Amino acid sequence: MSAVPASTVLHPVSKRRKRKDVIMRASLAAATALALVPLVLVLWYVAGRGIGAWSWHFFSTDPTGSFLGDPGGIRSAIVGTIMMVALATVISVPIGIGVALYLTEYGKESWFAKAVRYFVDVMTGVPSIVFGLFIYIVLILGGFGGGGYAGWKGSIALALLMLPVVTRSAEVVLLLVPQTLRESALALGSPRWRLIAKVVLPTALPGLVTGSLLAVARAAGETAPLLFTAAIVNGTSFNLGQRMNSLPVQIFTDVGQAQDRLVARAWGAALTLVILVLLLTLIARYMSRRSRLT
Repeated sequence: MSAVPASTVLHPVSKRRKRKDVIMRASLAAATALALVPLVLVLWYVAGRGIGAWSWHFFSTDPTGSFLGDPGGIRSAIVGTIMMVALATVISVPIGIGVALYLTEYGKESWFAKAVRYFVDVMTGVPSIVFGLFIYIVLILGGFGGGGYAGWKGSIALALLMLPVVTRSAEVVLLLVPQTLRESALALGSPRWRLIAKVVLPTALPGLVTGSLLAVARAAGETAPLLFTAAIVNGTSFNLGQRMNSLPVQIFTDVGQAQDRLVARAWGAALTLVILVLLLTLIARYMSRRSRLT
């Protein structure tokens, strides 16, 4: 029986290394708990202030505009938020994924692709109010589309906000698709467009959905772009060509009022918005865990 080489023998971990491992684990756990404290406090405070305003009447009625009588609920704000964010998603997601496909499959390291990445990074850091002002000047002051405030103009402002988030997240996910899959498909004579449609996109689909949902969650909580483009209206509207209410704008309007009932409605709307964003984030995390690339 031959002797086992000394280089293959596993030596026991020393006590000094074990202590370092325990200290590092404890330090990281403490840092994680510390980072969660502000988040938990915000959620606890918003839930405590907003849960009292929740009722069937709160979700099933529109704001009345009354400062002395019944202030009404937030139905128009919920409907407006969903419709404007949905249209913004329809606009931004195909464009963002298309740009990401160009960067990963065609442009790669060309000068044009580098320029596109640079501008996408710049757009990521632009404050949301700038997008609102841009759409306000071009579409409302410029009179495009009939002038005036409208829900679709708010959707375009939100789409501009979402576009860099969708593009960057989609590019990262598409780069995770194994290069061997692309080479195998090309070796079988598949054209590039069929490779993208049949191999790249289906493989990256869960990750693409995750990035898109994160962008939707961010857009749903933005106030400034909608203040300058969709304005505010009390009644429920299903026409994107007219003014539309939204949860962020409703909160912004109510929280500055002197009446306690209007402030309470603002807290109830804030809790509704937090729950909506939290649900979208949880869906994104669930999709990410099911992704075949991560």
